[in-house]
Amino acid sequence: MGSGVPQRGRVATTVVRAEVDHGVAELVQDPDRAQSWTLLVDGTAQSHVDLDDPEHLEFEYVRRIAHVADLAVPPAVPLRVLHLGGGAWTLARYVAATRPGSAQTVVELDAALAELVAHRLPGPGADDGLEVLTGEARASLARLPAASADLVVLDVFAGARTPAQVTTAEFVAQVRRVLAPTGIYLANLGDGAPWPFLPGQVATFSAAFGELALIAAPDVLHGRRFGNCVLVGSDRALPIPGLTRRAAADPFPARVLDDDDTRALAGDAAVVTDATAAPSPRPPAGLWGQ
Repeated sequence: MGSGVPQRGRVATTVVRAEVDHGVAELVQDPDRAQSWTLLVDGTAQSHVDLDDPEHLEFEYVRRIAHVADLAVPPAVPLRVLHLGGGAWTLARYVAATRPGSAQTVVELDAALAELVAHRLPGPGADDGLEVLTGEARASLARLPAASADLVVLDVFAGARTPAQVTTAEFVAQVRRVLAPTGIYLANLGDGAPWPFLPGQVATFSAAFGELALIAAPDVLHGRRFGNCVLVGSDRALPIPGLTRRAAADPFPARVLDDDDTRALAGDAAVVTDATAAPSPRPPAGLWGQ
């Protein structure tokens, strides 16, 4: 799951509420798009999906992750994607629509939430290459085969915070094991000035990958607000020019930092380990619909 902000605020027409394993889930219908729904858990926005148009991506950070997926390999070529954090399977739906035949695995901690999404917001299934596993992200990652994913996407939140156990060098080592040699790892992270969290994550990625990039809104990078930062790591050259063009042309423009500029964000931060890790900071009240 991941926290985000829809492209525009709306008044709900229909709300479905359900107790799930880790709180209360709400599915809020979009009055402007009848088959669009926002998923919230304990008041925090987690996902937005359009059942009629899975290529419609409402949350800014999901659009940025999709830009990377679009440029990872030539158009329509299937990808093997591991989604750590399920939410409403927004990106998995997008990849299934844009790259038919892709083999995808969604790992979701909350079994009741996964059931709710499958029942109320049906999307790709096993016949479409999507497998949904229930379990904690790190433990599930350790059980997956080596070199089995072209993309690994971390979008795990407990409430509105990234849990400590998925932020460490030991965790990233497991990600590297599961990634193909040319694979790409993307992490959706929340932070803001004075940057208690992001520098340590950049330092950890820097120690693990040969190429880095970061995608975020300019006002987040300039320290004017808290927000989502998509941190990207790989051992292949990343498509920085293409990402830059797409991010700049997006309805909510973002900046793309190349390898040098991304690594510079680490400053003197140390690599995060299991012994030193802490969750990401709590966002300001009300930021993500809390």
